[in-house]
Amino acid sequence: MKTFGIIGVSEGNGHPFSYGSIINGYSEAGLAASGWPGIHDYVRRRHASEFGIDGWSISHAWTQDPAMTARLCAACRIAHAAGDYREFLGAVDAVIIARDDHENHFAMARPFLEAGLPVFVDKPLSLDPAELRAFRPYLESGRLMSCSGMRYARELDEPRADLAPWGRLKLIRGAIVLSWEKYGVHLLEAILAVTPAHPVSVRMLPAAHVSAAVSLDDGVLVQIDALGESPRAFRVELFGSQRLSTVEITDNFSMFRRMLWQFAESIRTGRPAIPAARTLEIMRVLIAGRMARAENREVSLDEIQL
Repeated sequence: MKTFGIIGVSEGNGHPFSYGSIINGYSEAGLAASGWPGIHDYVRRRHASEFGIDGWSISHAWTQDPAMTARLCAACRIAHAAGDYREFLGAVDAVIIARDDHENHFAMARPFLEAGLPVFVDKPLSLDPAELRAFRPYLESGRLMSCSGMRYARELDEPRADLAPWGRLKLIRGAIVLSWEKYGVHLLEAILAVTPAHPVSVRMLPAAHVSAAVSLDDGVLVQIDALGESPRAFRVELFGSQRLSTVEITDNFSMFRRMLWQFAESIRTGRPAIPAARTLEIMRVLIAGRMARAENREVSLDEIQL
């Protein structure tokens, strides 16, 4: 049995409890007391056969709050609560950084990558071009994986497998809660896993919330609205010459399990789960969106060289 160490948490992000439950199974009492009732609710609805990633378990956990670490270990049957995440070195086979504060990702991932351990980093990987350049060789070698689980959303299986029924795509539109940087990336991952086209520029539309227009190299427009504080919204709409469709993405468990399976499979094969250029392209779109908003202009991805 190979082992993961898992690092958490960041504000509003319960991914360590989701990922830990999927990989290790969970304690009913521990997860109920974790402070994440939404995760407890959807996890408890799944069949026992859906838990576990073959050949892997989480053996070590660290968060910046020892009480939170204890709750995580109790909820997800993790044996070792580390006092410092560097204690994972020499004790685990791979590391999952399950927190979305991209400002801390490089510092947390670096010691493990330099030691030769495979690392998964929650989205977004980084919005710092220098850090992304440093990450690039690890992405290319398959030692580093970073994405949103929405790349593997079950609800998008049909268009991801075959876009032909939609005819000529004209517009892809998505709406999501909260911020462009932390949540717009969900929709970029979901949409750019459906189409092979590449983004070329980003501009911001006039709106009270962040509304980004991303032009693709095949002429399709992608519009992503990050609604800020809002009722739950994880929606993708496809507008084609032959078919229109609206997809509500709701199955967190399946997307997370697929993503974690893909990470384990990339470790087994030694091949990147996602082309490095695609991961970096998505980070460039996020950076371009930030620039477009700050400078009130359309920003070409060619301006952001990684």
